[in-house]
Amino acid sequence: MHGLMNRAIQGFLRDTYGEDLWARVARTAQLHPDGFEAMLHYDDALTESVLRTAADLLDRSRETILEDIGTWLVSSATGQPLRRLLRFGGVTFTDFLHSLEELPDRGRLALPDLGLPALTLAESQPGIYELTCQGQPGFCHVLMGVLRAMADDYGALVLLDQSPARPETLMIHLLAADFSEGRRFDLAGEV
Repeated sequence: MHGLMNRAIQGFLRDTYGEDLWARVARTAQLHPDGFEAMLHYDDALTESVLRTAADLLDRSRETILEDIGTWLVSSATGQPLRRLLRFGGVTFTDFLHSLEELPDRGRLALPDLGLPALTLAESQPGIYELTCQGQPGFCHVLMGVLRAMADDYGALVLLDQSPARPETLMIHLLAADFSEGRRFDLAGEV
């Protein structure tokens, strides 16, 4: 697993639950207390150990933690560069959804060895989308958190669920594209 992904897990746990929890997770997973180096690669088993330990200590499911990480990635102060990158996907939430298939390629432009899974979007009915994540186990849950945060960011009212028949597929029901004002976004950024 890319160190950047592991640093996201570490950052989420520290920001949300504090240094003490992170120290307990690192100790139990037999990881140095300083954690992960963003540009290194780590064995997937170590990442799973960190997630499993956090889930046990927090008495939460791995899937819930991954979804919360996805939300944190976009909504935290740390995640503002990612939020900006995602907002370049379009003016509306619908535009953003249609840009998701390009996300792995955009990620590779910044970090060639990042390895984001392939994403495929299909509109089964007007306003009802299926987003399939092909690759890393658990990424679908992270993506669900990202989608929740981005829907809020755009001011869209969205119902998200995992497909019961295909766990790698998210069902996205766009109930109202302009439900609320959404967060301010300027293409040029802050001056």
